[in-house]
Amino acid sequence: MPTYVATGRDTLGNQRRERVSAANPNEARNLLKDQGLYVQDLQEERGFNIDFQDLQTAMTKVSVKDKAIFSRQFAALVNAGVALVRGLGVLSDECPNPKLKKALLEINADVQQGTNLSDAMRKHPSCFDNLYVALIQAGEVGGVLDEVLNRLAKLLEDLNRLQNQIKAAMAYPVTVGILAVVIFLAMCMFLLPIFADMFAQFDAELPVFTQMLLMISGFLRQWYNWVITIAVISAATFAYRRYYATPTGRRNMDRFFLKMPLFGDLIQKTATARFCRTFGSLSRSGVPILTSLEIVRDTAGNQVIADAVDEARKEIQTGGMISLALQQHKVFPVMAIQMISIGEETGELDAMLMKVADFYEDEVEQAVKALTSIMEPLMIMVLGGMVGSILVGMYLPMFKIMDVVQ
Repeated sequence: MPTYVATGRDTLGNQRRERVSAANPNEARNLLKDQGLYVQDLQEERGFNIDFQDLQTAMTKVSVKDKAIFSRQFAALVNAGVALVRGLGVLSDECPNPKLKKALLEINADVQQGTNLSDAMRKHPSCFDNLYVALIQAGEVGGVLDEVLNRLAKLLEDLNRLQNQIKAAMAYPVTVGILAVVIFLAMCMFLLPIFADMFAQFDAELPVFTQMLLMISGFLRQWYNWVITIAVISAATFAYRRYYATPTGRRNMDRFFLKMPLFGDLIQKTATARFCRTFGSLSRSGVPILTSLEIVRDTAGNQVIADAVDEARKEIQTGGMISLALQQHKVFPVMAIQMISIGEETGELDAMLMKVADFYEDEVEQAVKALTSIMEPLMIMVLGGMVGSILVGMYLPMFKIMDVVQ
């Protein structure tokens, strides 16, 4: 189906430019008219034309925050009785993210043609994943779309808060680490050569540590060594990504991440909170357990945890309990598994999952604070150690030079 690019004015008189897929120009004009655009110019899009606006749209990512804001606003409109078509039109006009805006326009066009909202969203996996679509579908079937949208907004807001906490915790050590490397390189490339010339004039035997620093300085001052270093780092990064892209590689690396000192506990708690929040939201919205586990498996973000969820799904198919299957893999905390088991026994699994999610989200917050308190002095020690090592390496030969002078 060809794509048409149209320019025109909306009902408020604002100039707009839109793209729409249609069988012919007349159908394209009708679709755009239904969206409130009075077409002034309509051109069929050619395959070899470079559209920088489309390029920007393709390169833009839809963040968790973008989806959370959209869900909250959409829920308010649906709860107020606004029709889906009108609500999607309003939100697409106000959407600041070009990729999400384009998706909403196409979803709106599909809904106008009689497509279900969930089916229309399923066509845009880069904006709405399987979890989002499944919850929307459950809301459509149950007639509680506004409740599901509010639930989605809460889920995404919690996820965004977790991500921001982790980013905030990593910001300081990353900044100090970069600063330490820059200072170390600057001292090696510009300060050490000055002292090297001075040492050479006295023809004194230099300590081994100073000789090592001068070798590093000489290495860094040759431009071709930088090319070699960058090439080696690029090759190692490429090899790591290729290895991580394989099922075995991803499983091994994710298992390693879970066992890392300091960070492993944080990764486990974050994964537990995400698993319980997602699974609980799906169960509470009426999504079947097997379907919920399949979606949770695909959105786990860790292959080891995904394997455990997949085993739990198989256990359910044979009449077993989720908690027993999760317990065998030993990737979730014991307390979380015990609470899930109680939820299964009492028939309150979704409520118990939400409580577990709340608990471990608080645990993540505390773990992030603890990690930050550990990393701050540690990074200061690293920075001081790198600078101090160069200063020691420069001043150690001074004692021998003084002996030579005397």
